[in-house]
Amino acid sequence: MPLEIYNSLTRKKDQFTPLIPGIVTMYVCGPTVYGHAHLGHAKSYVSFDVVRRWLEHLGYRVKYVQNITDVGHLTDDADEGEDKIARQARLEQTDPMEVAQHYTRSYYQDMDRLGVRRPNIAPTATGHIPEQIALSANLVQKGHAYEVNGSVYFDVSSFPEYGRLSGRTDQEALQSGARAETRSEKRNPSDFALWKKAEAGHIMQWDSPWGKGYPGWHAECSAMAMKYLGKTIDIHGGGMENKFPHHECEIAQSEASTGKPFVRYWMHNNMVTVNGTKMGKSLKNFINLHDIFRETSPLTIRFFILQSHYRSPLDFSKEALEASGTGLAKLQESWKALCNATPGSGTIECESFIQRFTDAMNDDFNTPVAIATLFDFTRALNTSLHATEGLSEVALASCRSFMETFAGNVLGILDDPRKQGSGDTETVAAIMNLLIEIRTRARQQKDYALSDMIRDRLIASDIMLRDGKEGTTWARK
Repeated sequence: MPLEIYNSLTRKKDQFTPLIPGIVTMYVCGPTVYGHAHLGHAKSYVSFDVVRRWLEHLGYRVKYVQNITDVGHLTDDADEGEDKIARQARLEQTDPMEVAQHYTRSYYQDMDRLGVRRPNIAPTATGHIPEQIALSANLVQKGHAYEVNGSVYFDVSSFPEYGRLSGRTDQEALQSGARAETRSEKRNPSDFALWKKAEAGHIMQWDSPWGKGYPGWHAECSAMAMKYLGKTIDIHGGGMENKFPHHECEIAQSEASTGKPFVRYWMHNNMVTVNGTKMGKSLKNFINLHDIFRETSPLTIRFFILQSHYRSPLDFSKEALEASGTGLAKLQESWKALCNATPGSGTIECESFIQRFTDAMNDDFNTPVAIATLFDFTRALNTSLHATEGLSEVALASCRSFMETFAGNVLGILDDPRKQGSGDTETVAAIMNLLIEIRTRARQQKDYALSDMIRDRLIASDIMLRDGKEGTTWARK
């Protein structure tokens, strides 16, 4: 079957055909870098990492852009409140750009450990202020936006199709805006900011035709997506919570500016729950990746995420995570046995498993069914390996190719047991946690010689330590 993607815009599975044959343009909303990455980030970016990997497996060249929001995302989606990064900088008594840089590095360290391949282009909002100003000015010129007291707002009434992605009615949008106590300078409560006037003391601000200010949250994605991928892109991904207002606003400002369709396939991943309850800081059930990696290997987290479909909620519990660890261990054991097997004379039929895996992934990237196929394959494999005749050299090569291609390259859930000296992931994590604990005690006892020796020896082994308010974290260079 051909690849079909559930398109949030059409609300059905559509057969995928790229705008340019052989090339896929893909944009995914990146993190707002004012804190460490959490399990919700992991679900989103692992899911879209597999989307990218599968497209590449099908032979496409994927141009993947994922932004970093380092300014402009206010604490309220209706253009009110405080910039999240500026607020965090005040709490940490430092500069907003230092906050953004620190948590950007932290984000990439976590994604690297999860096996998420980095995007082709990772643009920042602060690095594309001219493009956002140009987009805003173009919309003002075309009558889709207006300036009031140094701020620029998009006129939602000028774009009749506003709401088609989310299904939100005009009345719902108006009520949402009214609840946020929007400024009277807006013509309508549902209008959204393209550019905001910087109040006195606002650190992150730039010159513009309307005075000093900073971009609205929604402007950056349109400006950067169109700069690097063109006026119409194939796939735009993000969390379901971004469907309204963020993605709705992206469509409006982009299509009003260019007169062309902005995105052909909209993809949205579902949220993370904890024991059936929505994850959130206010509920004190927030799961930070830095914390969970101290107890569970990143590979297990990745496997746990892929056992649920990207459009389904991911319910976290210790029991579910332990079950995922057990399941992954069984796959790894079969893979290790396959890698160490000596040739015999038996055969095994791989084609049906290849077809089942392919059909699952072509059905809107159905990773749970794809993983179930891997378990069925390893059961058949184990039976053949333990049979008297074993498997022939050709059969072993076919099985290894199947696992390397689908479990390794596509899903990214295989360790390579043939690599000597790399060490078990969980063992390495346990050793690092012990070293960090010893170093912390040494510092508390003012034994700085021991503390520095541990740090320097780790640096020599290409392992970096980062001391922060939440404790010490580590990452490979």
